[in-house]
Order: sequence, then C-alpha cells, then structure tokens
Amino acid sequence: MFRSAVNIIFWINGFLYANWVSRLPRLQELYGMDNGMLGLVLLAASIGALLAMPFAGWVIVRNGSRQVTTASTLILCLVIPFFTMLPTTLSLGVAFFAMGIVTGMMDVAMNAQAVLAEQQLQKPIMASFHAIFSAGMMLGAANGALFVRLEYDLFTHLALACILCFFLALFAIRHLMDDPRAAATGKEEEVLFRMPSRALLGVGLIAFCCMLGEGAMSDWSTNFMENIALAEEAIAPLALAAFSTAMMCGRFLGDRARTLLGDARLLLSGSLVATVGMGIVLGITHPWVAVIGFFVIGLGLATIVPIAYSVAGNTKGLAPGVGISMVTTIGYSGFLFGPPIIGFVADWQNLHLALFFVLILFILMSIFSFRNYMGKKS
Repeated sequence: MFRSAVNIIFWINGFLYANWVSRLPRLQELYGMDNGMLGLVLLAASIGALLAMPFAGWVIVRNGSRQVTTASTLILCLVIPFFTMLPTTLSLGVAFFAMGIVTGMMDVAMNAQAVLAEQQLQKPIMASFHAIFSAGMMLGAANGALFVRLEYDLFTHLALACILCFFLALFAIRHLMDDPRAAATGKEEEVLFRMPSRALLGVGLIAFCCMLGEGAMSDWSTNFMENIALAEEAIAPLALAAFSTAMMCGRFLGDRARTLLGDARLLLSGSLVATVGMGIVLGITHPWVAVIGFFVIGLGLATIVPIAYSVAGNTKGLAPGVGISMVTTIGYSGFLFGPPIIGFVADWQNLHLALFFVLILFILMSIFSFRNYMGKKS
C-alpha cells in the first residue's frame, strides 16, 4: 500500500502540472501577457522552487518527508484554480512564486518517499515512480485538450481537476511512510548543507540540462504548436501529451534498462536521443512531425532525472531528502534560467529560434554524459 500511495502522489503532481501548463495560452490571453511577460511569471515559480529546495532538505530531516509531502500536496490542490481570478499580472507572479515554493518542497519530499520505497524493496524502482508522474502529465495534457474542445472556462477546468486530486491525496497520505531519519540530531544535522561531491555535482549538471529541457517542453510546446507549427488549438496540447507518453513509457522500462545498461551508459544514450528529437522538432515545423519529435525527446529524457534522484537519495552519509535537495537545486536552476531566456528570445526574434537554446543544452548534456561514461570506464 505504501508504494501505491507514493505512486498516487507522483500522479497528482504530474496531472495537476500538465492541466495548468496545457492551458498557458489561455492564461496568457486572460492576463494579456506577451511571451516575455509569461516567461517572467514562469520565472517567479522557478525562483520559488529553487529557493525552497535547499531548505526542503532541512525541513524533511526535522519533520519527515511524509509530513512535507502531505502538506504540500493538499495546498497545491487547493490553490491552483484561483490563479484565474487574480486582479493583475503582478499578483499572478506572486501566486506563481508561492506555488513554486510548494512544488519545490513537494518534489523533494515525494522523491525522498520514493527512496524509502527503494530501500524497503532493495531494488531500483525510482524510474517507475517517475513513469507514474509522466502518466499523470499525459492524462493532464489530454484532459486540457478535452476541456478546450468542450469550451469549459479555465476556472471550471482547473477546479474539477483539483477536486479529483484532493480526494485522491486524502487517501494516499494515510499510507505514506514515516521517515526513520526525520528526528535528526547531532551528526545528521552536521551534513545538512554539505556541498555535493564531484560525482554528485556531475550528475547535477546533467540534471540541469535535462530539467531545463523538460520545463521547456512543458511550458512552450503548446505555444510552439500553435504559433510555429500552426496547429489547431485543440491539437496543440497533443505535443505535450506525446512528450509525456514517451516519458512514461521510457520510465516504465527505465529500471530494467538501468540493470542491463548501467546508469552511465543510459545517461549517454538518453542524451543523444533527446538531441535528435529536438532536431526533428526544430528542423521540420509540421504539426504532426513536431508531435513525433516531442515523443522522441520524451524517450531520451525519460530516465535521466530518476537516475539523478536515485543516486542522490542513496548517497552514503546523507539523509535521502538532503541528497535529493542538492541535485534538485542544481537541476531546477535550469527552470530558473530557461523560461525568461526562451521568452525574451521569442519576443526578440521568434519562439522557433528561442528553442535552439534547448538544443544547445541537449548537446551539452550529451557531452557531460559522455565524460561521465568515460569516467566510469576508467
């Protein structure tokens, strides 16, 4: 039951995220934002998450990942629909900043719960949890397309999604596991803010490139489909659905792939596949070709973050929440730099050119992964 409960939390996270991200064009229209302003609003959420993540490790050690997961999940379910009712763009930015803090805490805490599940079962299962997250994103994106087709207003759409997730959360939180290291004292508190080792830093840089790419696909795929690939409004969210489906499939197979190939080889192959997929999206701007390209990108990125979290959470001498907070802080800084850069370049030139920044990051991720692979061989 514990593993199922953690699966539900991951699903809720992905489902809610994809629901509001798939409706970003509508939110942009509602508040009269250009691409640059939308980038700043997304930046506010990224800053909130980035500030929360190092602190999340300390909170988890003090209170336990179960308590942090519970609080952050319920808060997220309660506040998202009201983003459509704020009076100004500034207040929307403040709300996104607060949401970033909550989601940052939730990301670290739920992954700490996943590490506890790995330790309990004594086998790699981290990728399967992230597969459930991707399944939630896939269904959330499809749900967004459905509500566009049915012409529901944005508040009603988000409220119905959050009500469903709230009741699922009430069931799941009853079965989460108490963190055995929640009541940290003395020796454990001394390592709360330890700098990551060289190996952990290298994995963090790969996660940085990957998570910036994931964020770009989530935040800008619908806009790319509508404005560059010239897809119909109801078809545009299918790019995010394809990306999420590929992430889900890749992650369901990811734990077995880790056993067969090893983490270093899987990081390298995934990076190269994601680079090829990004080339397809940018090279052929046809709606259905772009959907295929987003699917290929999802396959490439699928196992990179789960590997990073599993390595960090199982680092000797660190509580799972502390190790994960290190890597997520490095990785999520990609979300800090990504949205404004893409938004500003899109306003300066166009979104097509702006997404070449993501292609460059994927090339760098491939280089980092190759160096990591060669380091493991030597």
